Amino acid sequence: MIAVSQARGAILLTLEELGIRLFEYTPLQIKQSLTGYGRADKRQMQLMVKSVLKLHEIPRPDDTADALAIALCHRNSRAMNTILGK
Repeated sequence: MIAVSQARGAILLTLEELGIRLFEYTPLQIKQSLTGYGRADKRQMQLMVKSVLKLHEIPRPDDTADALAIALCHRNSRAMNTILGK
């Protein structure tokens, strides 16, 4: 756990030094963004990723579907902030 924390710290420091903004979302926020329900299960999330991206099948492995869900959440968040003028 210490090694992961140290790696995360190094990544955060590097992003800060390069002036790259970091966005973080909780699992609840990601699920809410994609399904409208913060307690959606993994299968519901996978099906929404497939549907939103108009894919023929659920992305594999599961980590791929998770990464796409985070990207879609970020897109939705940025779009909403633009609409709200933030």
